[in-house]
Amino acid sequence: MQVKHLKITLKDKTLVDINFKINSSLALVGQSGSGKSLTLKALLGMLPQEMHCKLEVDANFQLEAGKTIAFVPQNPFTALSPLTKIKKQFFVDEERVKELFQELGLTPDLQERFPPELSGGQLQRVVIAMALSNKPKLLLLDEPTTALDPDMRVVIIDLLKKLQKKEAFKMLFVTHDIISAQNLCEDICVIRQGEVIEAGQMHKLLSAPSQEYTKTLINANFANRKFRI
Repeated sequence: MQVKHLKITLKDKTLVDINFKINSSLALVGQSGSGKSLTLKALLGMLPQEMHCKLEVDANFQLEAGKTIAFVPQNPFTALSPLTKIKKQFFVDEERVKELFQELGLTPDLQERFPPELSGGQLQRVVIAMALSNKPKLLLLDEPTTALDPDMRVVIIDLLKKLQKKEAFKMLFVTHDIISAQNLCEDICVIRQGEVIEAGQMHKLLSAPSQEYTKTLINANFANRKFRI
C-alpha cells in the first residue's frame, strides 16, 4: 500500500506533507509534534474540520474506517465503554471473538467483565481483538505499548507479529519508541516537522542513519543499552 501526496494544511500553513509505502509493517517515528498523530487522523478521516487534507492511495485500496482499516489507540480506555461488558462491545459473531481471544491469550471469562476490572495489558489485547474482528487490510497502531510495563510490551509486540502472519494485514505503527518499532516493523520512516527526512529498511537505517535528528532519536532510545540489529 502506498500513500502519496498526503498534505495537511491549516489556513496557509502546511502541517504535514509526506509520502510513504507500507510493504508489510512500517514504523512512522518522530518526536511529539512531528506530525505522526495527524497522519493517523488523516487516514482515519478524523482530522478537525478546520484542517484541509489531500491524500492519494493505491487505486485498489479504499480507506474505510471499521472495514478496510482499523485503529488501536495508545490508551485502550478511549476505545471502550467502562459501563458495558466486554462481550457487548464486539459486533461480530461469537466464534470470531472466541478465535481472537484464544490468539491473544485472553480467557473466555473476561468477556463477562467490565473494562475497569481488567489490567492494562488485558485491555490492550481486547482492543486489538476488536480492531481485528472485521479482518481489516491495514492496522493503524498509535503507540499501543507506551503505557505498558516492559514485559507486557514484549508480549503485545510478539502477539501482533503472530497475528499479522495469520490474518495477513499490513501495519502502520506510529511511535517515538524505536525499540518497539525495531522489534515489530520491517521498515521505518522518520518524520520531522511534518516531513519525511529519511526512510528505509529498519535494520539498515538503524545501523547507518544519515540524519542527525535520527541519530538523536536512536541515542535517546538506546542510551546505556546494547541492542541487536
